[in-house]
Amino acid sequence: MSRSPKRPRRPRIPARLRVVAGLVTALGVLGAAACAPGSDSEKPSGGGDDRAVQTDAAKLGDVTLTVWDQEVRGGQDEQMKTLNEAFHAKYPNITINRVSRSFDDLGATLRLALSGNDAPDVVQANNGRADMGTFVRAQQLVSLEPWAKAYGWADRYPDSVLQYSRYSPDGKTFGEGNVYGLPQVGEIVGIFYSKDKLNTLGIQPPKTWAEFTAALATAKQRGEIPLQLGNLDKWPALHVFGTIQGQHVPADTITTLGFGRSGASWTTPENTKAAEELVTWVNSGYFNDSPNGTDYDKAWQNFAAGQGVFLIAGSWLGPDLGKAMGDKVGFVAPPPGPDGKVAATGGTGLPFTVTSKAKNPDAAAAYINFITSSEAMSTLTKTGNMPVVETAEQQKPGGVQGDVFTAFGSTTESGRLVPYLDYATPTMGDTLGAALQDLMAKKINPQQFLQKLQDDNAKFLDGNG
Repeated sequence: MSRSPKRPRRPRIPARLRVVAGLVTALGVLGAAACAPGSDSEKPSGGGDDRAVQTDAAKLGDVTLTVWDQEVRGGQDEQMKTLNEAFHAKYPNITINRVSRSFDDLGATLRLALSGNDAPDVVQANNGRADMGTFVRAQQLVSLEPWAKAYGWADRYPDSVLQYSRYSPDGKTFGEGNVYGLPQVGEIVGIFYSKDKLNTLGIQPPKTWAEFTAALATAKQRGEIPLQLGNLDKWPALHVFGTIQGQHVPADTITTLGFGRSGASWTTPENTKAAEELVTWVNSGYFNDSPNGTDYDKAWQNFAAGQGVFLIAGSWLGPDLGKAMGDKVGFVAPPPGPDGKVAATGGTGLPFTVTSKAKNPDAAAAYINFITSSEAMSTLTKTGNMPVVETAEQQKPGGVQGDVFTAFGSTTESGRLVPYLDYATPTMGDTLGAALQDLMAKKINPQQFLQKLQDDNAKFLDGNG
């Protein structure tokens, strides 16, 4: 998603030039946030790299920042354009050269770009070990600790959020250490449902796992496609398995596995039950034809067009599904697990990071501070996105996005967000994705599936000491 191979975006180009002046006025106070505390160079004490930083972007001279992002889908593209225009209006000395790519395209080109001589200044980097962890270990990203202290990011971002962007300087420990990026949006994987289909079937939105699985069976019996899934690129099934896993495996265990820490095993009876349930869904015909051969975007578009009752996917699809289906689509967090609490895959969107080859890291950090400020969170809300912080302080939107805000808020307050499973090791995304395709194609059984994950995890822990 974040992302982890999870969050592709499809572009849409909005026309917003006439509101730029109003946005600059509305976001004008961002200047104070971007300059605070103080307008001159500051030297933070202790932790990270102890370096002087300049927090007044207006004093940095003429700068061109090359920014790579993957916010190419509808509302994501809109909020980036809005904030970039406001930033340049506030700091005309800084020009943003934005390069926007899909999640897959960005991932395919970023590794080579960071090792080249013409690397971008600011990039969105996948939180996972295969990307951010590897980049940190190769010293291709700058620790943002000096700017985090100067700008007071820990006052805006709780550690439960910052942990998704923390690594030890050697890149070995995930979830602890220095801050290497800041995300804009929160994410939660849940269940989208067609209100028309549920009404036709006489089914209410599920509140328990038993109700959900019974609804899948009813939909199949009535000739409907119970679940849409496009797993051609392998990663989408991670979200389906993660949702099932939350019904069988304690949240603490999933977190330990997801962050690639020692102390938990994949080959447990609880994980076996989760894998067996996924196979049961395949055998029961709950998915569309050939999910392993169906494109991710095609699957959600088919769902939007009336082919399917449910879609297990991330909150980032909310704006597009809302636009396509209006008030006929809803969203709920996964039902509570055996302990009575929701355990939902989620976390943050891809953090914005500063590369080690950035020509002006102070300008890069000022830009990140600007696009993640309190005022920027309001802009995200207005463009249909869900801020990762201060979510409860925003005016909850209507429709499916309101459902998403409610699900995210209730899960973070009384449930548990658990990591994307591919965060575990640098190779877990490929291992898990391929193994899930084989499991769903019935080429391997649940025990063989879990052993592949255990072997990947053990190999990583053996070499990460």
